[in-house]
Amino acid sequence: MRLELNEKSHRRFNPLTGEWVLVSPHRTNRPWQGKVEETFTEIKPEYDPGCYLCPGNERAGGKKNPDYEDTFVFENDYSALNNEQGGNDINIDDIIISESEPGVCRVVCFSPKHNLTLAEMEAEKILAVVDTWIREFGELGKRAEINYVQIFENKGEIMGCSNPHPHSQIWATRSVPVEPLKETIQQEDFLKARNTCLLCDYLRLETELGERLVIDNDDFIAVVPFWSIWPFETMIVSKRHIKNISEFTAAEKKSFAEILKGITSVYDKVFNVSFPYSAGIHQAPTDDKEYPGWHFHYHFYPPLLRSAVIKKFMVGFEMLAGPQKDFTAETGAEVLKKIASINMIAQGENNYTDRKEGKI
Repeated sequence: MRLELNEKSHRRFNPLTGEWVLVSPHRTNRPWQGKVEETFTEIKPEYDPGCYLCPGNERAGGKKNPDYEDTFVFENDYSALNNEQGGNDINIDDIIISESEPGVCRVVCFSPKHNLTLAEMEAEKILAVVDTWIREFGELGKRAEINYVQIFENKGEIMGCSNPHPHSQIWATRSVPVEPLKETIQQEDFLKARNTCLLCDYLRLETELGERLVIDNDDFIAVVPFWSIWPFETMIVSKRHIKNISEFTAAEKKSFAEILKGITSVYDKVFNVSFPYSAGIHQAPTDDKEYPGWHFHYHFYPPLLRSAVIKKFMVGFEMLAGPQKDFTAETGAEVLKKIASINMIAQGENNYTDRKEGKI
């Protein structure tokens, strides 16, 4: 690796946020070193009568789910946002400031089956989830009071998931939240300065270097970002320059479902557990402004570090100074690519890529 990045401490720049991450690879040569504890894998039923997301069951407040057969969307019974406007605007000397934040929170159940994660679903069933996300994004994004639609999934108890029934959430807000706002500024500034797209250029470089690509297909690439913070962090990026999921072609919808299936299946084999993560879509705001620099992508932030029970925490230096990690993006990519290559051989598929061996 150039500049001995796998051996010496260094900083890496994240062009999507304008921030830096400290990398200290000498602290841990490999993420799987150390004891790997035995874990108990709970076998979940296809239907759980006590689950408030399963078909036909009662939710909070007495609402009953329909006997849905595909995806199911409902307004979150414990919504973090509501449509009430005004009454919360405060500004004292431009220091003590608050403002109202109207919005909508929805839940998207992936499947009526209580025991299926994205990794365990067929790609055609994941396509139904993608179609649901597109429909919800279109409907919410058209509202005058909504300027950003954040689609995300928390998987696993250690990521704060309150119900194991596979589902995602959609929070639609009046303001553009902090993380997508940073990415908006960075991408638009990059376009103004260089007259080209940041992520288009990044994909070109990653394809040429071949060090951090995990899997790809005709329309998307999954890569461990050079600036990643989480041990096995990945980012799915569209090969075509598009701003949001409503611009997907029929072929891109199918490809996106397939790469979601692919990367989540790889994750589950890292430590042979149902891999926890927070993940979600980053796309252009819906405030009717033009964002020519925005390029659609999907982040995966998994917390597991050395085993199924040893996880990374943001503590100490990271909370008080800045993010830090003990092994490089290249090390994480090597682990994931090896698993992806095995999957490719085992399944007889040709849509997985092991760049190290020159397979494209």
